[in-house]
Amino acid sequence: MNSFSALTVLEQSKVSPPPCTIGCKSLPLTFSDVAWLSFPDPVHTLFFYDLPITQTNFTETIAPTLKQSLSITLQHFFPFVGKLAIFPTSTRKSEIRYVEGDSVDITFAECNLDFNDFIGNHPRECDKFYHLIPLLGRTTKESDCITLPVFSVQVTLFPNYGISIGMTNHHCLCDASTRFCFLKAWTSIARSGGSDENFLANGMLPIYDRLLKYPELDENYLKHTKVETFNEEYKVPRLSGPTDKVRATFILARTVINGLKKLVSTQFPALPYVSSFTVACAYIWSCVAKLHIDEPMLFHFVINCRSRLDPPIPAAYFGNCIMPCFSLARSTILKEKEGFLGR
Repeated sequence: MNSFSALTVLEQSKVSPPPCTIGCKSLPLTFSDVAWLSFPDPVHTLFFYDLPITQTNFTETIAPTLKQSLSITLQHFFPFVGKLAIFPTSTRKSEIRYVEGDSVDITFAECNLDFNDFIGNHPRECDKFYHLIPLLGRTTKESDCITLPVFSVQVTLFPNYGISIGMTNHHCLCDASTRFCFLKAWTSIARSGGSDENFLANGMLPIYDRLLKYPELDENYLKHTKVETFNEEYKVPRLSGPTDKVRATFILARTVINGLKKLVSTQFPALPYVSSFTVACAYIWSCVAKLHIDEPMLFHFVINCRSRLDPPIPAAYFGNCIMPCFSLARSTILKEKEGFLGR
């Protein structure tokens, strides 16, 4: 990261919960968490905020506020500051464990690239974004297991324009639903000047009870993950370039979404409900198909299973509770009949 001339590291800190507020805790992984041990790529999240401040404001006001509020937030979301513990046997569940003194790595940096270029909708080089994303720490060999940090943060200043907040987490930690509960809590506490009173009164505390109780699935997933071969040499992949790729943002306005819904309802009047997600995915899939002559096209997305289980589990359940969904069709079919496969 330091070799990137456009980025200057201003501070590297470690943030822990307030002393003696958690104690030693552990959270066993369920099959839905263990599944991600086989996928080494972590999850990256990057937000941009218009905030025209100087470096002095950044280091003397923003950085201390974010560190203090993160510390209080970690008190309520202890797995984010814990470490993934992987045992060399499939008979013992992997877990996320926290011990007093564990911390989250947070980096504060300054970037002299064009902030407005980053937040635009036009094609932008992917490589430039990678330097705004933090890495996860290295593995450590413990007496009975291998441990690995699961969360890190980088806050980058674009002087007089704005800041970005980049986060990296191991997918074994949680899915997007839990991650955004954490972010909402951090936001609430930061806005309250480091107090968690408003969050506790109006927020949603995480539920750590292991409500996904499928012991046979837990056992089978651990066996197929091959935890015996997981060792201290494991390295989390890092984003790096050059990739010769660009990213662009395409906006589907509400009027467009409503128009697509009306079109679908006209073609299939028996459908009881057409969601915005359905028509957006269908439109994107049919557009991508036009770039291919005659090839199989796989569309992949995940669903939050919390409300779909029988019985359902609370939205505040901490961890992973998602399942993948796939749909396969040839590009020639997707391009026919305006993309209506069932017409």
